[in-house]
Amino acid sequence: MKVERRQITLDEVRRDPQVQAYIHQANENLKALGYTEHGTRHASLVAHIAGNILEHLGYPRRTVELAEIAAYLHDIGNVVHREHHAMSGALIAQDMLARLGMPWDEIALIINAIGNHEEERGFTSTPISAALVIADKADVHRSRVQQPDPAKHDIHDRVNFAVNHSFVRVDAEKRTIALELTIDTTIASVMEYFEIFLSRMLMCRQAAETLDCRFELIVNDVRLY
Repeated sequence: MKVERRQITLDEVRRDPQVQAYIHQANENLKALGYTEHGTRHASLVAHIAGNILEHLGYPRRTVELAEIAAYLHDIGNVVHREHHAMSGALIAQDMLARLGMPWDEIALIINAIGNHEEERGFTSTPISAALVIADKADVHRSRVQQPDPAKHDIHDRVNFAVNHSFVRVDAEKRTIALELTIDTTIASVMEYFEIFLSRMLMCRQAAETLDCRFELIVNDVRLY
């Protein structure tokens, strides 16, 4: 008897009580440690950007949705610990998606993407993992800052708070993926941005190459990378 493949949707993943509880607690854990926001706002935005990248490059709709699901779940490992959260997140996502009934070949693609999104040890080898990495590293914006007192902002808070516009522009014809930022340099300098984000931009370059594209960084209308 042929078993019908069940296509788990992003909406199903979003509505799952375990997913909701883990993402909420993961962000609470990081907030207590002084990190920027890693909750449903970040998860939803990264999912949207990852899907948008692959959609603009002409990938099949199911590949787009798998990237969205991977992106939505990518930081769920922070519910355990910040260190190696990509690895723990991949294992958590595997069990969640198997419980929901997702086919193993699709789960394999998602846990690979989640497990490779950290710049310290990740490497993108699929369109799904590449889209996730670019989308994740592109989310730098003042709305991520969780510390209300500017006097207590560290460099990550300052740089994020200085960014009042962030957009990923995909040009399928030119095969370019550009991260466009507007930074208020009275709050943080462009050099401070590179101080904490250079390794992430290098990872974005490798991810773009996986998609047969060139990565560009444009800050205050100046192409820097």
